[in-house]
Amino acid sequence: MLNTVVHAALLLSFVALPAPSTTASPDPATVPPSATAVCDSYCDDRDPALPPGAHRSPTRPATAPRPTALAPVCNLHCDGRDPALSAGERVAQAVPAGTRRVALHFDSTETMGWAVISGGGQGDAVWLDRSYDAGATWQPKLGSTTTPAGYGGWRTSMHNVDDWANLGVGLLRACGQPAGSSSIACTSWYRTTWNAGNRATAAATALMQRYNLGTGLFDTTGWWNAANALNAIIDNARVSGMGSYRYAIARTYDLNRTAWSGNFVNEYNDDVAWWGLAWIAAYDLTGDRRYLDTARVGADHIHRYWDQTCGGGIWWTSSRTYKNAIANSLYVQLNAALHNRLPGETTYVQRARDGWRWFEGSGMVNGSNLVNDGLVTSTCRNNGQTPWSYNQGVPLAALTELHRATGDQAYLARARVLADASTTNAALNPGGIVFDNGGGGDVPSFKGAFARGLGQLNRALSDRPYTAYLKRQADTAHARDRSSSDSYDQPWAGPFQRSDAARQHSAVDLMNAAG
Repeated sequence: MLNTVVHAALLLSFVALPAPSTTASPDPATVPPSATAVCDSYCDDRDPALPPGAHRSPTRPATAPRPTALAPVCNLHCDGRDPALSAGERVAQAVPAGTRRVALHFDSTETMGWAVISGGGQGDAVWLDRSYDAGATWQPKLGSTTTPAGYGGWRTSMHNVDDWANLGVGLLRACGQPAGSSSIACTSWYRTTWNAGNRATAAATALMQRYNLGTGLFDTTGWWNAANALNAIIDNARVSGMGSYRYAIARTYDLNRTAWSGNFVNEYNDDVAWWGLAWIAAYDLTGDRRYLDTARVGADHIHRYWDQTCGGGIWWTSSRTYKNAIANSLYVQLNAALHNRLPGETTYVQRARDGWRWFEGSGMVNGSNLVNDGLVTSTCRNNGQTPWSYNQGVPLAALTELHRATGDQAYLARARVLADASTTNAALNPGGIVFDNGGGGDVPSFKGAFARGLGQLNRALSDRPYTAYLKRQADTAHARDRSSSDSYDQPWAGPFQRSDAARQHSAVDLMNAAG
């Protein structure tokens, strides 16, 4: 795998601050000023105690606003809306701030949130922070205000979670600072249920918080992982009907088509195949032929690395030193998938047949019907290396596509045998939950490919034999491995510690497959 993280400036403007903490004690004088006052029905900082129609200040500020680089966000309403106008609210979280209580409130209908501090008195500060990159950086002190004399609590104005005009997928948190104290308390990051109405769309939305509009890739992960992340977003649009993130398809394509050798081709044949499959998924969703044509370029490139060393198969990389399971199972899947979308073609389906015949006879499938990593080049024997989960899942997708291409039930029967092995093997499923024991930039993506392939097979079988297994994985991950913002970690059995785009797309793949 090529795990190259591409860095570029975000199109959206952020202010980077240290990681959030309920015990952080920054000097308030060093915090950048809040955004310019916004006037909707009322202006920012309206007294929450005033009834509709009454103003503590003029409709427009009497003096020039404080300088700021942060523009107000306007979706259904603009930032600065009065919480009294909310038709319904929920409290996402409340945290202690000394003897005070800081709470984050949402109105999911209006897709806005606000912060409340209570249990204190005059001078207590309260504000919102907003992030468009999963909490890595944030716009600070939105709606910042203090409790006036005679009141035990106060609240900010409402602010939007997302920025629809600029494709910002956001999170909010509420923060408070008791008067006379240097301690700041903040809630965790949350969002409204907009574009997050169920666990699959919520996971997809959390993944899109890591989508870099400037690069068309996903921050915190690499090139081949990004292909899988995009595939997960496309699949989510297909299964959920939520098309909010379809823009990522063309944006990723247009910004990256000329990268490396062009047409998403580089020296790693598995990378090329991952991108080819992502573009086939894009073609299925959009009908745009350029995506299918690009997948064909990738498949034809990979085929150049088929030779008779070890009796056949393609090499993992252009250096021709290793024939492994992932490159060859992807070769079968990609070629079969192309045939299934090109009426009357015969070349790709023959490549897929030949590819599977070689794969099955190569010895990479061990006596337990698990797929090891590859072959020892000098002996052409199974190298006995770790049976990673993605090496179990991709053959299932390949066989499913081959069955669709040929109508041969033997392919589905073989896939069922392999799936039975991978879903019941105790070493691969400790405690009944699939797990890859490894780190780095590659391993967190493996289970996503496994879940996707198993889901494809499950949908092709009339008895849906793996529905219960997939549901158990999804239920466990949702209950044990999820943050407040619907981000996921690598071990689906938990506990949640951190997330990135690779971990997150695997969760999206799982939720897509589990339904």
